[in-house]
Amino acid sequence: MAEEIILLDYWASMFGMRTRIALEEKGVKYEYREEDLSNKSPLLLEMNPIHKKIPVLIHKGKPICESIIQVQYIDELWPDTNPILPSDPYQRAQARFWADYIDKKTYVPCKALWSETGEKQEAAKMEFTEVLKTLESELGDKKFFGGNEFGLVDIAFIGFYSWFRTYEEVANLTIVAKFPKLISWAQRCLKRESVAKALPDSDKVLKSVSDHRKIVLGID
Repeated sequence: MAEEIILLDYWASMFGMRTRIALEEKGVKYEYREEDLSNKSPLLLEMNPIHKKIPVLIHKGKPICESIIQVQYIDELWPDTNPILPSDPYQRAQARFWADYIDKKTYVPCKALWSETGEKQEAAKMEFTEVLKTLESELGDKKFFGGNEFGLVDIAFIGFYSWFRTYEEVANLTIVAKFPKLISWAQRCLKRESVAKALPDSDKVLKSVSDHRKIVLGID
């Protein structure tokens, strides 16, 4: 199977982490290819000509783009091992709703937290804080977002946890102390081998972002 499945990705991408987690959950062997986002490979441009973004999952020579779509594709291909989406249609719809919420509400403010300064960064802090409040409220006292079982919404959001320290350091955003339920949830997720293998060390993420800010923004 390894020769049939290729993942074009970037190590720090919280979106690529989703696909890696899903593949690990299913026990699927695949070939990982690290992309240089400043010099994208011809294969990436060929396989994702519309958005030209990672991650791209290539299965039997055919591309599947967008991480949440990839996760659902993987779940449908290997439905018997660690189901990611619930069997109940309403619960499946709810899981898709919250995964979509995370996609629509996180990317813009999260990018601004580490790539901007001043008013734009402050606006991003307020916006992302509201997202965290909403997600913590939805999580409530449940073990995982869907209840007792690790699933789509957990996969959709857990990658951001590896960036929390970076957001706190470079944007002076309080997350760990302010959102204890989300932190406890993240730590439960990390007990899963699939998550532990997919998420990079937070220090490595912080160093990469700090180096970028020093070069691009001239900020030490």
